[in-house]
Amino acid sequence: MMIAGARRPRLRRCLALLKGVVVTFPGVTLVAALTLGLVAAPLTADAPQAGTRLPGDPAPRNVILELRQALAHASDRFHAMDEVGVLSHVSDHYRTTPLTKAAIREQLRVMFTLYDTLRAQVRIDEVRTAGERAWVYSTGDISGRLRWLGTWTPILSWQYEPEVARREQGVWRLYGFQQ
Repeated sequence: MMIAGARRPRLRRCLALLKGVVVTFPGVTLVAALTLGLVAAPLTADAPQAGTRLPGDPAPRNVILELRQALAHASDRFHAMDEVGVLSHVSDHYRTTPLTKAAIREQLRVMFTLYDTLRAQVRIDEVRTAGERAWVYSTGDISGRLRWLGTWTPILSWQYEPEVARREQGVWRLYGFQQ
């Protein structure tokens, strides 16, 4: 038996988490996007604009396959609401002003509190490599079912947006634009 208002303290904690937090998500961006963030798109005007050719050459097929595998794993971890698993796809050195790995962690916590189910659909459109970095263009959307209401809502969508990844300790991780 549920007591009326029993969920209110939980709701208050959730709303307290939101106070002062702008809920945005990079490429979940490759963080629901390689984390999604292979899940996500850059959030600043300083990042290259969609449709702008980035440095480098078309990526070899094996690099594209490795990035798709990393994206699939990051998406699985995102759907499972596994904060540690999602963040394992983000470099400790991630930076796309003003976004850092710590900011992504906070955004994930808010999302995992607000939504009882999350969906990320991400497609890698193109990959270009320049040195140790891969410029990954992706298209996708993220939606979630609000806890307590059961209503599905869109959270983020993007088209052909770039994100930078690099191989660290043998695995691809989001690295950001380093601004």
